[in-house]
Amino acid sequence: MKRDFSLFSTLNYIMLALIGFSMIYPFIYILVYSLNDGNDSMQGALYFWPRQFTFDNYVQVFDNPRIWQAYKITLMRTILGTFLHVLLCTLMAYALAKKTLPGRTFFTFYIFLPTIFSAGFIPYFITLQKLHLINSFWVYIIPMLFNFMHIVIIRTFLQGIPEELDESARIDGYGDFTIFLKIILPLSGPVLATISLFIGVAHWNDWFAGAYYVSNKNLVPVQTLLQQMLTEAEALSNSMQRAAQQGGQTISMNPAGSTPESLRMALLVITVFPILCIYPFLQKYFVKGVLLGSIKG
Repeated sequence: MKRDFSLFSTLNYIMLALIGFSMIYPFIYILVYSLNDGNDSMQGALYFWPRQFTFDNYVQVFDNPRIWQAYKITLMRTILGTFLHVLLCTLMAYALAKKTLPGRTFFTFYIFLPTIFSAGFIPYFITLQKLHLINSFWVYIIPMLFNFMHIVIIRTFLQGIPEELDESARIDGYGDFTIFLKIILPLSGPVLATISLFIGVAHWNDWFAGAYYVSNKNLVPVQTLLQQMLTEAEALSNSMQRAAQQGGQTISMNPAGSTPESLRMALLVITVFPILCIYPFLQKYFVKGVLLGSIKG
């Protein structure tokens, strides 16, 4: 069947292509910058391909033992935090989806209330301190175990599952826990994949907790390390410019071929790459899970 292209369709495709390119190009620019010689990159005019191709930036990044430790912490918190978050939110949503649950309205309001009011940063910090979570790995996990919106999405999805499945399972002698494992979880794949993507990206991209709640360098995640490198590189660049202006001398290049800016770009690619690899596999569940979790019930 031949498709007729109207003026509107043509303009629409052109507009979508431009928007898509504007979103993809920053990643291309970062990748090109990270694969180019750092001293050469300072001259600018890098757009779509490296002018002096090199892997020196990545070699220097991976030679830093802090990178491997930070990656280890980030992977551990992302995997463990995502698993526990999805498990506990699904269990709570499963309970709240039961109309026979005593005090269901009270529990829903009790979970919803903290999303409206916040005591602020200082009381929150003191609470973490009293719980002995400051400067601990669990400061990444425990505060992110629950999310009200995720519970609502999962609960709404579960309310759309026919009650006859639950009744037939109970006739066969299944209890709540067995029904949850053998019936609810297999049927909840799309919404669980969606919530896993939400919380997994949140764990992976979080730098705030590592910057303000952790002082042990062995517990710093990779995003916090990137933020520290950005701050240090900016401070170094400003000091070098002031020294050059006061002394009337030009700033010397790094003989190794790498600069703080090029190393930052390489580290940025390393931190973003895993999410870019995982997201396409969960994309097909993303829209379906959000849609079903929003309109069912």
